[in-house]
Amino acid sequence: MNEEIERDWMTIRRDNTSGALGTAYEAGLTGFTVASREGKRITLQDGGTFTEFVSCSYLGLETHPALIEAARQAMMTGGLHLSSSRSAMHPTYLPQLESLLGAIYKDCGVSVFTSTSSVHLGILPLLGSGSLKGYPIQKRVHWLLDKTAHASMQILRGIFQQFGKVSRVQSTDPDSISVALKRCIEHQETPVLLVDGIGSMSGLVPIAELSRQMEEAGGYLYVDDAHGVSITGRHGAGYAFSSVQHVLPSNMILAGSLSKAFGGSGGFVVLADQRDIESIQTLANPLVFGHSIMLPMLAANVAAAKLHLSEEVDVLQQRLWKNVRLFDLVTGNRLLNAGIQSPVRGAFFETEDAGLKAIRILRANGILLFPVFYPIITKGKAMLRFAISADHCETDIRQLGTVLEELVEAGLWMPDGH
Repeated sequence: MNEEIERDWMTIRRDNTSGALGTAYEAGLTGFTVASREGKRITLQDGGTFTEFVSCSYLGLETHPALIEAARQAMMTGGLHLSSSRSAMHPTYLPQLESLLGAIYKDCGVSVFTSTSSVHLGILPLLGSGSLKGYPIQKRVHWLLDKTAHASMQILRGIFQQFGKVSRVQSTDPDSISVALKRCIEHQETPVLLVDGIGSMSGLVPIAELSRQMEEAGGYLYVDDAHGVSITGRHGAGYAFSSVQHVLPSNMILAGSLSKAFGGSGGFVVLADQRDIESIQTLANPLVFGHSIMLPMLAANVAAAKLHLSEEVDVLQQRLWKNVRLFDLVTGNRLLNAGIQSPVRGAFFETEDAGLKAIRILRANGILLFPVFYPIITKGKAMLRFAISADHCETDIRQLGTVLEELVEAGLWMPDGH
């Protein structure tokens, strides 16, 4: 048997990972320890104040006075935590939050988890086993795992295989999807496609078209829209939900995050059939055997949900996209994701060494970012990831553009080659 097949994925990853990330840690270029912050300015424990383009809080809601006050009041009346599963005991904020999310995702069923990863772990086995009445499985499942889907889904491959085959596909390649669906039909399998809505590193996935294709094949579409929630859509419902005109197709399940642009902490699932919520809350492992979100964060989530149902989120969305457009303008539309409705931009480098040099220059100019190496991107290369926020000011954006242009002049970054 081929030795590569026998090796587990972690061994393969370990053996192919270079020391670039470790170098970045040692040099203080990532893994920052934050002592304090004010907006997008953070002061590090080892000294220095910088502008960060790292946080995925794209609307800046995590510092909103309403969220902070809600968390404070929750601590005063209920302490920090009710350490039990929701079936045993849960705070009053939990049903409040699910009700408010139900108003955002109208006519859908919603259930809250401690994280988006927990959503995947709880929902996908139920789907694969035919335990969700609104998503009946009549034939054996064949999981179609998008190559760019988040690692929290990729790592569950061994669990998926208990319910059916697993194949990797490219969701943005029509031929890849068509071939996979044709194979499922030929083998009388139920295809379940797992994708990200907005990738944490790249592009947008054509949600409505994929839902249509899956419906024709008798399958289901499962979307992790963690990075798309709040930044767009009516009441901040997100990229995926707005892509289907704010009406969830009967063959689609949506996983979202409360920990990024939403401003709080946790994750949630949105289903087309509200009857499935009872099954989820009695069968999903993370809900049956895991604790609920800590009280202050649950209360903050409730406050954030109320802001989403007000006009304030609309204003923050407008500010975010104004900043994104400005960044594309000052960088000449040369970064990854330029021109699309994503708050993430990326600069590719031909070598890890060039990427590390670029990070040092950016830090010397008071800018912190998230460096990316293998296995997230191709082995031997580097990418600098920039997360744009409604909290950035015009000066922040223009300064970053200026430094990136200096990298071009220094021969470190060649954007036109990618």
